[in-house]
Amino acid sequence: MKWALVCGASGDIGTAVARRLAAQGWSLYLHYHTGKDRITALTTELQEQYSRQDFLPVAADLSEIDAAATIANQLFGLDAVIFAQGTTEYGLFHDSDPGRFASMLRVQLQTPLRLVQLVEEKLAQRQHGRIVFVGSVYGGAGSAMEVTYSTIKGALSAFARAYSQEVAATGITVNVVAPGAVDTRMNAMFDDETRAAVAADVPAGRFATPQEIAYWITGLLQPEAQYMTGQTLYVTGGWLK
Repeated sequence: MKWALVCGASGDIGTAVARRLAAQGWSLYLHYHTGKDRITALTTELQEQYSRQDFLPVAADLSEIDAAATIANQLFGLDAVIFAQGTTEYGLFHDSDPGRFASMLRVQLQTPLRLVQLVEEKLAQRQHGRIVFVGSVYGGAGSAMEVTYSTIKGALSAFARAYSQEVAATGITVNVVAPGAVDTRMNAMFDDETRAAVAADVPAGRFATPQEIAYWITGLLQPEAQYMTGQTLYVTGGWLK
């Protein structure tokens, strides 16, 4: 049985990934922090639809220093890890709070990379391990007013390029899927006028759905994707990068 860990499974993209993988026969570890109710409902839904598979909630606050070990200690078999957690903050970098900056770094970069260290051996045992980070078009293009977020997402792409070379011989692939504008709760913080202005700038003329991003993430987990590693795939509707 194939096992995947979906970090941030209570988020819109994470939930879409979980549903798609479950339909493909995967058993899942469903990580969450504050979204317990959403994970409880998702676990029940998936168990009812796919009774021969297992769906295990995993609670951890990725801003805590021991979060990676907390998660790793709950994993048995493991074939893939998808990092779909994280959020942004909007404002001038000059005014950003150092504590908030440190928290974002830990949640979206430091803890995920530590977890990769801890699960590398498990993934290598499968000889076709998969690591996929959800990045952002801003990791390549950059965004004023979201400097911290852009920096972190760019770092994920740099990590994938470098680390993929170290583990390629083990069969592990490491990639980033970098969406553009996606219709998620994270982007609901912007008003309708701002969202309309962004959509007007996207050549496709709209925001992506979480399901459209999940398609590319889960595609990288397929056996036929073995030769794709160290890459950042920009799924942007033709926008920016």
